[in-house]
Amino acid sequence: MPSTSHHAYDPSNIFARILRGEIPNKTVLETTHTLAFHDIHPQAPIHVLVIPKGPYVTFDHFAAEASAEELTDFHRTAASVCAMLGVAPGEGYRAITNAGAHGMQEVPHYHLHILGGKVMGRMLGHG
Repeated sequence: MPSTSHHAYDPSNIFARILRGEIPNKTVLETTHTLAFHDIHPQAPIHVLVIPKGPYVTFDHFAAEASAEELTDFHRTAASVCAMLGVAPGEGYRAITNAGAHGMQEVPHYHLHILGGKVMGRMLGHG
């Protein structure tokens, strides 16, 4: 499936630069297709980002265009990270990904936030 214009990848984004080794990171786990590292501005006692190494902008872009190997590696790596962090099995965690302007995405490279170590409260307000 060809990439559409709203999925144009910017190779100068900070996560692409981390993947190229231009910017250091505090790695939790690295595999063939995936990198997991601690967020530099944690929003919870545990806050790790899991990113694919491929040039994917959002969750839907990754889900639609990544290879089966990339998809499997990403999700198994995320599961391993949850186990390594002690949040699963454990007290639980929140997994979040933001996409586009309405989703408040800050870096145009697909990333999954894994947050834990405290009660998060409700994700969205009622009403």
